[in-house]
Amino acid sequence: MSAIASLGDVRGKRVLVRSDLNVPLDHDAPGGPRITDDGRVRASVPTIAELADAGARVIVCAHLGRPKGVPEQKYSLAPVVPRLAELLGRDVKFATDTVGESAQQAVAALQDGEVLLLENLRFNPGETAKSEAERAEFADALAGLADAFVSDGFGVVHRAQASVYDVAKRLPSAMGGLVRTEVDVLRRLTEDPERPYAVVLGGAKVADKLAVIDNLLGKADRLLIGGGMLFTFLAAQGHEVGKSLLDADSLDACKGYLERAEETGVEIVLPVDVVCGREFSADTEVVTVPADQIPADMIGLDIGPESARLYAEKLSDTRTVFWNGPMGAFEMEPFAAGTKALAEALVEATARGALTVVGGGDSAAAVRQLGFADEQFGHISTGGGASLEYLEGKALPGITVLTEQGDSR
Repeated sequence: MSAIASLGDVRGKRVLVRSDLNVPLDHDAPGGPRITDDGRVRASVPTIAELADAGARVIVCAHLGRPKGVPEQKYSLAPVVPRLAELLGRDVKFATDTVGESAQQAVAALQDGEVLLLENLRFNPGETAKSEAERAEFADALAGLADAFVSDGFGVVHRAQASVYDVAKRLPSAMGGLVRTEVDVLRRLTEDPERPYAVVLGGAKVADKLAVIDNLLGKADRLLIGGGMLFTFLAAQGHEVGKSLLDADSLDACKGYLERAEETGVEIVLPVDVVCGREFSADTEVVTVPADQIPADMIGLDIGPESARLYAEKLSDTRTVFWNGPMGAFEMEPFAAGTKALAEALVEATARGALTVVGGGDSAAAVRQLGFADEQFGHISTGGGASLEYLEGKALPGITVLTEQGDSR
């Protein structure tokens, strides 16, 4: 059920939409800051457009970056306005504050079907405050701008923040189409997924993924490990990892997962070769070595070509694949091949009917940077952290509050 249907007739109503417009910006671009990946803006458009088309007075709120509760020009949402307007095909007004005089005047002037974007929520300390009283004060001000609330920023639903959690308690609230789609996809990954089911985990730190591995060892058939986190697994097997990323505090946990996987019949797949560099640089000397022969003076920066072929083979019969985290330092051309090969394997899986989910964050940025289209995958999540916490089995406050308020459809 759409946000509009669950709220009833929204014509003439002021509807506050919590979107996720936290996009990367190139501040050195000619003519001013330029969005380098507009995936989150594009994902936010359908719900905003649906509400505007139904005659709502749409007030969009979002954050960008991590300002410290005060305005900082480099974190302004102003550069998002032209792209949002272009994608919506309609004018987007902009308030230079969030709940202050500019916002109040802009909201008062809104007509049916018009769209307003408020300035960065995190310019206000109350948005992320640990103090419930401080959050409540800011939530009261935000809620005072609107008649209803739509939660459509999946990238923040794992945070109990004012615009995500507290506002939902103060207004008639509904789940936006983007959040609903994300939750439906994640349910398919955790509740009786089609098998074989493979999970591919990469990225820098194994500690960030320990809870996911722990939970998925009982659900997935295969876990494929890449990125910086693979070296802690190799070290747990007793191998030299040179100057590669190593999370010594997670060694025992990795040993335990390897033992548990063997006992339960879950396959943990590790690289058989690694691309190494003398330094973390695109211009460094590059060598490919067996995974158990990493030179002591080199850094592992990508899975090797044999590993890429192995991983593609391990995905060739899958019916469900979840991928979070690149296979290497994909931003540098010498270390992008592993991530590109993994993306190609997912594209092939999608083409033969498997559910393939790219779990947001760096994974989403990687596939776009490497030239893949969103449509080549089953689903590209807008929230890496939220996806991981869901797969860990955690309750997401921004979802829980909507269920408690009655929007459990």
